[in-house]
Amino acid sequence: MPPTGKIYDYLVIGGGSGGLASARRAASYGAKVGLIEGSGRLGGTCVNVGCVPKKVMWNTASIAEAIHDAKEYGFPDVAPSTFDWNTLKHKRDAYIKRLNGIYERNLEKDSVEYITGMASFVSKNSVTLGNGEEIHAKKILIAVGGRPTIPKVPGAELGIDSDGFFDLEHQPKRVAVVGTGYIGVELAGIFHALGSKVSIFSRTKEILRPFDPIIKDTLRKEMLSIGIDIVTDSHVKALAKTADNAITVSYTSNGDEGTAEFDTVLWAVGREPLLEKLSIENAGVTTNGKGFVVADDFQETVVPDVYALGDVCGIEQLTPVAIAAGRRLSDRLFGGEQFKNSKLDYKNVPSVIFSHPTAGAVGLTEDQAKKEYGADNLSVYVSEFSGMYNAMKAHKTPSAFKLICTGPEEKVVGIHIVGQGSDEMLQGFAVALKMGATKADFDNTVALHPTSAEELVTLTKANLKK
Repeated sequence: MPPTGKIYDYLVIGGGSGGLASARRAASYGAKVGLIEGSGRLGGTCVNVGCVPKKVMWNTASIAEAIHDAKEYGFPDVAPSTFDWNTLKHKRDAYIKRLNGIYERNLEKDSVEYITGMASFVSKNSVTLGNGEEIHAKKILIAVGGRPTIPKVPGAELGIDSDGFFDLEHQPKRVAVVGTGYIGVELAGIFHALGSKVSIFSRTKEILRPFDPIIKDTLRKEMLSIGIDIVTDSHVKALAKTADNAITVSYTSNGDEGTAEFDTVLWAVGREPLLEKLSIENAGVTTNGKGFVVADDFQETVVPDVYALGDVCGIEQLTPVAIAAGRRLSDRLFGGEQFKNSKLDYKNVPSVIFSHPTAGAVGLTEDQAKKEYGADNLSVYVSEFSGMYNAMKAHKTPSAFKLICTGPEEKVVGIHIVGQGSDEMLQGFAVALKMGATKADFDNTVALHPTSAEELVTLTKANLKK
């Protein structure tokens, strides 16, 4: 019996960054493409409750910090003023809504059919939106993304997650952030810079555990110095509502029991794939032990013609990674012989933390480099300094850079930087590392002065880590 409903060359499930990029690239080759998004808001996590509105809030926090610094730079009449969270929130929401519309118009311009609804697999080549009609495709991409994890503790629903951060109509005075990954650290920094009293709960004595010590240790010390409370070796046991609508957090820290009251508790303990309504078992798609879809470097699942990319796979959960993977996948599937081996190289992906100050990393951490090359084969250069922006300030925001090199030629295999402007300067240095640059290449590059970035091209034997 022939299939009923629409038939596509390529059906993309998920209108986030990766799905949009892959759909539009496939359509550029003449493929008949459909894209299904269930939320009614194109752009996924990044545009709606992630990178984009987060950067707006980080910019806002940075302006607040600049206002604080202005007096020390000779502006005696500049004084901290009341920040109107609600006004900014609605202006930010309007900006995001405009972006949603731009994405929709781009799909129309590129001849991608936009379908609203929650997709569910019927078979490996067909899905339904729940209305009985099936949609068929020769090839299907799973790009549904993920969502924040909420721990299973009593009263957990009293807290919000990173999505809920962008729903806050008014700024809370007392905030608990549970979790010390980059999301927790970024949002804690924004709250603090805008005037909230912040406590951050860590399961260990560290923050940002996957990052190199020069980043996580420098940022931890700075957070403590500016008044963010870090509750170490902690486990949040329960949340409860008080009579005046505050939230009591019951926790243990270093073996001791404790309680504290907050206006808002934000969970930032990880993310999980958005799969429960997709019925991937009907397609035969498999997941790993953490529930993420299993796909290889070519984005292929165990089922022929069913692909997956982005946060739903749990690997390098970054917007540019999903976009690059999506485009390369469509190049290979629809771009002809020249792209037959097209895939994303997941090695040496740069990442940035919009902390205060910002931080960035590309390549191996020092521990990873020791395991891969051996400690005796490494040259590790470190520079810890105060950027020139601090010249007129009483509080000196730290900067710290680390260059990890291997072999007699000192090939650069890791760059880790923290300090004002790190987010912008890392992009160019990431290109150098990706191209196989050596320490001599860095040394032979004339410095831009006076900048913080020049520290990376002026490191000498005096900077060698002992």
